[in-house]
This record gives sequence, structure tokens and C-alpha cells, in this order.
Amino acid sequence: MATIKLGQRAIGPGEAPFIIAELSGNHDQSLDKALAMVDAAAKCGADAIKVQTYTADSMTLDIQHGEFVIQEVGNLWQGQSLYQLYQQAMTPWDWHQAIFERAQQHGMLAFSTPFDQAAVDFLEQLNVPCYKIASFENSDHALLAAVAKTGKPVIMSTGMATQTELAESVEVLRKNGCDALILLKCTSHYPADPVDANLATIPHLAQLFGCQVGLSDHSAGIGVAVASVVLGASVIEKHFVLSRAEGGVDAEFSLEPAEFSALVQECKRAAVALGKVTYGGTDKEQASRKYRRSLYIAEDMQAGDIFTTENLRSVRPGLGLEPKYLSLFMGKCIKKAASKGTPLDWYHLSD
Repeated sequence: MATIKLGQRAIGPGEAPFIIAELSGNHDQSLDKALAMVDAAAKCGADAIKVQTYTADSMTLDIQHGEFVIQEVGNLWQGQSLYQLYQQAMTPWDWHQAIFERAQQHGMLAFSTPFDQAAVDFLEQLNVPCYKIASFENSDHALLAAVAKTGKPVIMSTGMATQTELAESVEVLRKNGCDALILLKCTSHYPADPVDANLATIPHLAQLFGCQVGLSDHSAGIGVAVASVVLGASVIEKHFVLSRAEGGVDAEFSLEPAEFSALVQECKRAAVALGKVTYGGTDKEQASRKYRRSLYIAEDMQAGDIFTTENLRSVRPGLGLEPKYLSLFMGKCIKKAASKGTPLDWYHLSD
């Protein structure tokens, strides 16, 4: 599958996973905190930071009752109206340039998730390198078309979409000019339980749509993300927070800096460890072959003595004949004298 270029980074087979730190609303409406998050993400080794571009009014209606209030028991935001939540979580549009410039100073890519045409137009003015489509918006064909028409790579979360819905969405993107598409397997529950990750979908998505596939992970910890790399995930997106103890709208399923550093390191290790099908040991293992078991004379022997289980044993190191030949020597005579600790060779066997 062809690689995709995001900035100077190639994404695809043989490349290290591309790690995105999602800032979301964990900046708590503080630009200083948002910039500190960018600095911290850079130190962790993130390849990119991402924000979300919307206003409360572009997301929902200012209604404080009924279906406009989150009522699901156990939901992180239970009791809040959608409008209140989006007011709290939004990243002010006039912060975007400062956040993006700080990321660029660190050599990171910076981009966003737009939620309507106005957001796309705004982000185009900032010359973002790519776009992200959130899982809840992946059936908004007008938004998909607007993003695709920019001609830039598109990263889209799958979330709750069915195969049919995804096929329709991918068709809209491609018909409108999207030539570089990355789908992210995503479980749209917050926090997500690893049992619901269904990572086996990743290679299926890649085969179904012929594109790069990654993971947008809302579970706690890094295990799910690391496992996804082995199944072919080329992009990992994780929410980021300076400290869960300080709160933040998405803090409960976000990684702190030390955890994010581990995510970057372990995902890279997983990608390298996948390797290729191979048998017989690597070049570095060849020196260890001498520590395998082999046949050694275990007692001093004189010419003509009979090999027994007491005087011929399979032990380490591996400089003698392989253990599989032990039965060929049992009950036979040794050809010439040999001292204890002599590696067995064929010349020891009497004619």
C-alpha cells in the first residue's frame, strides 16, 4: 500500500507509526496551558498536535433541556447540556495560529478537526497540512466534500459507522479530490473499554478500502495502541493532558506526558518488532548457537569403552554433535581415549 506524505513524514509500511497528540479541550480555556501542552507533547516525541475547530453555536442549539442535555448514566459529561459542553471544550479560533506556530517551532505538524464549512475556510487560511474528520461527523457528506476539495490528505475516524456508511463516505471523499486517505479505527465511547476496541478490524479496513489505517484510541493506558501497530496501524491518535489531577474535559481518557512518552517509544518498538517472517535465527543470534545443548563425554574414557548414559550426555555448550545423534552412539565403542569434557565428534565412533 502506497505511503502518504504528511509534511516531511512518510506514513505507511516500513515507517514508524505517526503519533498525534489530541489537545481537545484539556487546555481549560487557557492559551498558556495550551502552549505548554504543545511543548510537552514535543518533548514526548509526538509527530503532530491536533485541535478541534468549532463553536458551541456551530455544533448544537442553546437549549438546556430534553435531548440537548446529556442524560446517559455513567457518561463523563452527564448533566451538562451539549451547548455547555462545547463552550467549555472549544479551542478559541484566535488561538489556532499561536498553537500551530508553537508546534512548528518544535518540528511538529499541526492541524485540526473542522466541524463545518466555516471551519474549513478558516483552517485553509492557516494552511493546515491535512484534515481530520471526527467519528460523529463521518456521515456529513457536505463537510466531507468541503475537506476533500482542498486536495489535502484526510484522516477520518470510523466510530459507529457501518460498512455501508463508510463506503459512502469514502466515495464522497474520493469523488471530491481526496487522493490521500487514512481511516482510524475508533470506538466512540469515553473512556472506551479495550474489549470494545475490536482491533482485528484494522487489516480488514485496509483491505476493504485500499488505504492506510490507524487508531483513534479513547481507552486508558497504551496497551490498545501498541497492539494496533502490530495489526498494521500506521497512525495513532491519543488525547493528551498535562495532569489528569488538574481535570480537563477529556482528562479521564487522556495520557499524561510520561505515559505519552511511553506510547511513542513502545509503538515504535512494536513496529520494529513486527519485522518479517524468518526462521533459523538472526545474525545477532548466531553467536548464541554455541550455548545450545550438544553431546559431551561426561567421564574419562579409554579406547574400546562402551558409550552409556553416564559417560555421554547432552549438555551445554553446543560445540559437540547435536543431541539428536545420541542414540547412534549408545552401546557402541569409543575409538580412542577421551577425557571428561571433550565435545563428541564422529571420529570418536569406532568403525
